[in-house]
Amino acid sequence: MDRSAMWLPGDGYIGHIEGDEVGQRPNQLTPHASPQHYLGAEMRAWRSNRGLSLGKLSKSILFNTSYMARVERGGQAASADLVRAYDDALGAGGSLVRLHTSILQGVSLEALPATDVANQGSHVANSLVDLAEETDIQAPSEEGLSVPVRADDGRIIFVSLSRRALIGALGASAAIAAVTDTAAAASAPRSSDLIASGANPIELLQATRRVLIDNDNLFGPHRVIPTVQQQIAVIKELRADRRGTDRRQLLQLQTQYSELCGWLYQDLGDFRAAQHWMREALEASHMAGDDELTTYILARRSQLAGDMHDPIEAVDVAEAAEDRAAPHSRLAAVAATYAAHGHALRKDPEAAQRAYEHARELHATMDPDPSSPWGVWLDAAYIDVQRAHSLAALGDHHGAAEGFRNAIGRLPAGFHRDRGVYLGREAVSLARAGEAEQAAVVGIQALSIARDTGSDRISRELAQLDGVLDQWRTVPGVADFKAALTEAVLRQA
Repeated sequence: MDRSAMWLPGDGYIGHIEGDEVGQRPNQLTPHASPQHYLGAEMRAWRSNRGLSLGKLSKSILFNTSYMARVERGGQAASADLVRAYDDALGAGGSLVRLHTSILQGVSLEALPATDVANQGSHVANSLVDLAEETDIQAPSEEGLSVPVRADDGRIIFVSLSRRALIGALGASAAIAAVTDTAAAASAPRSSDLIASGANPIELLQATRRVLIDNDNLFGPHRVIPTVQQQIAVIKELRADRRGTDRRQLLQLQTQYSELCGWLYQDLGDFRAAQHWMREALEASHMAGDDELTTYILARRSQLAGDMHDPIEAVDVAEAAEDRAAPHSRLAAVAATYAAHGHALRKDPEAAQRAYEHARELHATMDPDPSSPWGVWLDAAYIDVQRAHSLAALGDHHGAAEGFRNAIGRLPAGFHRDRGVYLGREAVSLARAGEAEQAAVVGIQALSIARDTGSDRISRELAQLDGVLDQWRTVPGVADFKAALTEAVLRQA
C-alpha cells in the first residue's frame, strides 16, 4: 500500500537568480498560521539570535540550506533530526525538541505561547543575516525531498534537497501551483470557519480525506503533512460540543486522519513519528468503538513494523489483527499478508510460504463487503508484490525480481508511483542476482518515474541499486544508469 496525498499547503516565495546569487527579500514569517509555521519561526529566531546565517549553520549541522529555509518559513515539515540539530547547535536547551514533539502530538495553535522567541525584537525575517544568506532558497514549487546525492568518494548519501534537484525545472505550471499552494495554506480551516460556512463539517472533512487519498500516486507527503495535522486539530475542536452520532463520526475521522498521518511519515522514513500517529489512531479507534477500524489500524501497525525490520512485532500484531477480523473478511487477508512478510524477516522461508498461501486462500474466499472501505487495495497482485518483497528479504533475488515483474504488469494504469517503487525494487533484486545490465535498464525506467513524482521511496531504491552496481561500473549500461542518476540528483536549477 503505497499512498500519498494531494492537498498542498504552500510556503512564502523567495526568488533565486542564477549567476549573481542575489536573492529577493524573504516574506515576513507567519508563526501563527499553523503549528508548523510557529516551529519554523522559532528555529529561525534561535538562529538569528545566535548571529548565524543559513550557510554557516548548514556547515555546522550538515543539512541542506534550501531545506532549512523552507522549514523556517513553514513550507515544509521539519524532521526530528533537523530540529535536534538546531537545538544542539544553537543551545536551545531542548526547547525546540519539546516544541516539535508537542506538534507531532497534535498540539493546537492556540495552545502555543503567544509571546515566542520569534516575536522578540525585530522580526527575524528582516535580519541582515537572513537577507545576506538566503540566496540559494528555491521557489515554493520545489517540494523538499530527502534524496540521494553522490558524495566525493562515489557513495550515494541522503540529504534534504529541493524537488528540482531530482526532477529538474518544473516550468511555468509550477509557479501557478505555488500560488494555489500559498492560498491553501492561508485558508487552512478552523472549526469555527467550517461551521460558519454552512457546510456540514463532518461531510467536508470526509470529502477532504477522500481527495487526499484519491491522489495518492501523484504527490508525496512532504507538504501534505501540515494539512492533515490541521484537519486533526479541527476535528478535536469540533468534538468539544458534539454528542451522540456526530461525536462518534468525529472520532472515526480522527482515527482515519491519524492513520493517514502515520502513513505519510512512514512514507518519509520517519518511523518514530509514524509510530506516534499510529498509536494516536489506535486510541481514537477504541474511543470510537469501531471494531473494524481498530482491526485495520492493527494491520497497519504490522506493516509499519515490517518496514522497520521488526519481525516479532510484525507477526504478533498481524496475528492479533487477523484474530479480531471477521471470518472471510478482506481485513483478515490483509493481516495475513503482513504476517507473512514478518516471517520472511525472521528468515523463516517455510513459515512465510505457508502464510502467503493462507493469505491467498483468504483472498480467494473472502466476502467482498462493498460497504467496508478498509483494505480495498488488496488484490492478488498486491499479495504477489508483497511476496516478492519477502523473497528479497530471504535472499531469493531471482524469485523476487520475477515476482516484481509479474506484479508490475498487473498494476492499474493510475498507480504511477507504485510502479516506480516496484521497478526500483525489481532493479535491486536483478543487481543482487548478478543481472547488472538488465538491472540498469529497469533502474533507468524507475528513475524516469522518480522525475515525474519526486518519490522518496523510489529514490531510496535507486540509491541502493547504485551501491550494488558499483562492482559493474565499467559495464556500458551500468555506466549510463549511474550517469543518469548523478545528473538527476545533483542538478540544481
